[in-house]
Amino acid sequence: MRLTNWTDYSLRVLMYCAACAQREQPATISEIAEAHGISRSHLTKIVMTLAGMGLLETTRGRGGGLRLLKPAQDIVLGAVVRQTETDFTLVECFDANHNSCRLDGHCRLKGALQQAMEAYLTVLDGVTLADLVAPIPGAGGTKVGTRIRLVPGLPSPRA
Repeated sequence: MRLTNWTDYSLRVLMYCAACAQREQPATISEIAEAHGISRSHLTKIVMTLAGMGLLETTRGRGGGLRLLKPAQDIVLGAVVRQTETDFTLVECFDANHNSCRLDGHCRLKGALQQAMEAYLTVLDGVTLADLVAPIPGAGGTKVGTRIRLVPGLPSPRA
């Protein structure tokens, strides 16, 4: 299964906000867009959707930005993926309205793929946002004061 860019970027926004949760100033859309090389206008739409889902608080104006509405350990990756992905139809036969497969009823591929997708989502259900931003031993990610280096080689978020 391949995640859409929408879900990928949604996860990046949430992870960035979780990694910056202890900062005095909240993360901003411009900051996240710059750090990940993503269009600011595209991220704005994603942020509004995440806010509508009750995951982000957005504050406009000077000193405004983005903060998680829930603690990172309470945001489950599987739930976010289910809410941001638009299509879990891995193959045509998953959609009864558009299924024209001549093997339908004699093929076990659909069942195997359904089990694989359920296993995939089950794994994601065991991962929280806090798990995604926890330091990886020996990976070189550092947290110094309020400055966080999310990925080696990318600029640190502004404090």
